[in-house]
Amino acid sequence: MRARVRIGCCGFAGSMAGYFRKFKVVEVQQTFYRLPEERTLLRWRSTAPRDFEFTVKAYQAITHPRTSPTWRRAGVTSPEKLSDQIGLLRPTNENFEAWKRTRVAMEKLKSKICVVQCPPSFIATDENINSMRIFFSKIERKGIDIAWEPRHESWFRNPKKVRELADSLSLVHVVDIFKREPLSNHPIAYVRLHGLGKEINYSYKFTEQDLENLRSRILGLAGRKKEVYVFFNNITMREDGLAFKRLLETIYAWGDCELS
Repeated sequence: MRARVRIGCCGFAGSMAGYFRKFKVVEVQQTFYRLPEERTLLRWRSTAPRDFEFTVKAYQAITHPRTSPTWRRAGVTSPEKLSDQIGLLRPTNENFEAWKRTRVAMEKLKSKICVVQCPPSFIATDENINSMRIFFSKIERKGIDIAWEPRHESWFRNPKKVRELADSLSLVHVVDIFKREPLSNHPIAYVRLHGLGKEINYSYKFTEQDLENLRSRILGLAGRKKEVYVFFNNITMREDGLAFKRLLETIYAWGDCELS
């Protein structure tokens, strides 16, 4: 099996035109905070090379309740006025509507992967798991692979539960490969790198040794998966992403993988 490995950044690092010249995939962040206008999304798609891929971070109304600080970061001056029915993957009309709007954004960008990032407050309770099962079973998912990123430590303590849940709902388990292995059996692996030393360390710059270590981990995934996405999510993500691409290019003449 010839695995495809795609390397990019969480957001456009530098100018969009410059990014298109260096990378072939980006994880769109704007869709999480405030969904862009359709004409903006269509412009991005028409400006990008034909083989360029957009993955989309789901609108935060699906996952983050109105008490989340991300709403103020998005410029919502009065988040307390938002509906108390949004967020936490609950099967509410508000969340289903937010999913429909996310799907529209994906259609405009011709995206096939949606990243559903849960807030740190989303604990592995029976209530939340039940909400997930209902929500993901009811939404229209045709043509979309959902990459799910749980972030509360309660999920990490029960890998068996995460594996069963992800596989039963056909979810890609999103991980930082330096911290843990993906647990789902989905043919896609989706890696988001947040820096070393602590759970989230955006100021971290990856060293040559770090990238060598990362290379062996990614090659291990490529031996088990059909597609592997690697996204850097730190201040020096452009520099680190390009350095990692160069490192992989030195060995991909083997023909076992496709690097882009």
